[in-house]
Amino acid sequence: MTVGRIVIKVCSVASLGLIAYAALGPANWQLRPMLGWKTEHFLGFLTVTFIACLAWPRTLLVGPALMATAGLLEALQGLTPDRVPDFPTALSGAGGALLASMAAEIFIRARSS
Repeated sequence: MTVGRIVIKVCSVASLGLIAYAALGPANWQLRPMLGWKTEHFLGFLTVTFIACLAWPRTLLVGPALMATAGLLEALQGLTPDRVPDFPTALSGAGGALLASMAAEIFIRARSS
């Protein structure tokens, strides 16, 4: 395994940890770019999924796993005292993961040929 592959795997795990912290951590400790909840979730999962698909090039496993993670993190917000789970926001996160996994699959196939 090359050093580059190890670095991208560490980055993907760290970015997923940051997403989990942003979803479940205290609301007053977060930086918000003020793009709107749905846009932030879409862009966050788009970025994290693309990085994870490059680290683990099994997009048919990584993409659906992160789509499920988007829904799970949104559902877990119901357990926090300062958040409310929102189904459309979970769908936008899952949509970002779906788009990123499809784009990563195209990128991986184009790079290998």
